[in-house]
Amino acid sequence: MKLVSFRRKGELRIGSLVGNKIADLRAASAARGGPDLPGDMVEFLEMGARGLRAARAAERFATRFPEAMLPRNRVRLEAPVPCPRKLLALAGNYTSHLQEEGRRARTKREQNPRVFMKPPSTTVNRPGGTIPLTKYSRWVDWEVELGIVIGRRARDITVREAPRHIVGYTIVNDISEREFCVRRRTTTEDFDRFFDWLNGKWPDGFAPMGPCITTADEIGDPMNLAIRLAVNGKTMQDANTSGMVFSCYEIVSYISRWVTLEPGDVIATGTPAGVGKVRGIKLKDGDVVRAEIEKIGVLVNKVARR
Repeated sequence: MKLVSFRRKGELRIGSLVGNKIADLRAASAARGGPDLPGDMVEFLEMGARGLRAARAAERFATRFPEAMLPRNRVRLEAPVPCPRKLLALAGNYTSHLQEEGRRARTKREQNPRVFMKPPSTTVNRPGGTIPLTKYSRWVDWEVELGIVIGRRARDITVREAPRHIVGYTIVNDISEREFCVRRRTTTEDFDRFFDWLNGKWPDGFAPMGPCITTADEIGDPMNLAIRLAVNGKTMQDANTSGMVFSCYEIVSYISRWVTLEPGDVIATGTPAGVGKVRGIKLKDGDVVRAEIEKIGVLVNKVARR
């Protein structure tokens, strides 16, 4: 199942993507006499297995009546989780990306996952949304990443338990400002450089997400998915999720040891080689960025100066 969030007549709703059409799950569930489904994805995911059963039944009902299916191009797709409770991300989780930056690819025993956060209410961007360039933009870059979507509360769980807490997967483009500078300083220490890197992840609109959440049962093994990104039709990143240092299940288990994961949380799992900074390319006004992950779909965003 491919879950989406969309707006119709200004109202936020949840749906399922079936080919090039969308089933309005709330309307379909009501029409078949099923449970009332919320319009907010986080609230829906809080329903757990009951919500997923109702959504699947609503999708089956809607597909029997073509008039109940909405053409995808007639609605506005939002990020599948428009405002996650937490938007977490990993740095340096692909060996290929570490190597392209001239860093040694260490073994798992030599390191822990490097986890950081992006402000969820302002960085999350929708499919087709604008990646903004502002007066502070110096070197804006791309990073296609597999996003884990949490469907069940997780606290201090094992790697073997992790799959039960994942509802599905989406695409996240971890847009990054590589030369962050809002005001100049007279000296720079290592700690300053770290925060420059971190704050460069935070500008508004710097986390395009979508187009859908493909449920875990349809993904199968998340560690064997083709992952790609192109700018203006030219391929920049072309890899497989098998190149991760820490697997999706290891990431969820690790984070749950010190942060309670909740339904609707999203974790971006790192990016493979091919970022713009290494290539000497920065995003510019008018560029079109196309991120793609096998079994999930395509996320397209245009760059524009504000």
